[in-house]
Amino acid sequence: MTPSRAEKLIGKLIANKLSGEELGELLEGINNENEQQKYSDALEIYFDRLLKENEGNSGQSQEKA
Repeated sequence: MTPSRAEKLIGKLIANKLSGEELGELLEGINNENEQQKYSDALEIYFDRLLKENEGNSGQSQEKA
């Protein structure tokens, strides 16, 4: 599945590679009631991924102990 524009912008924000123009687009999307769900979904996808990575790392740490 192709990432949405919101996902791409959130990814660039997290990687600190967001241009000024893209930052403006991201802020407009966050403030636009019709677009807010897309950004909420993109952030949820990102945080879910972090949780899964952390769970995997926790399991490896416990195995080494």
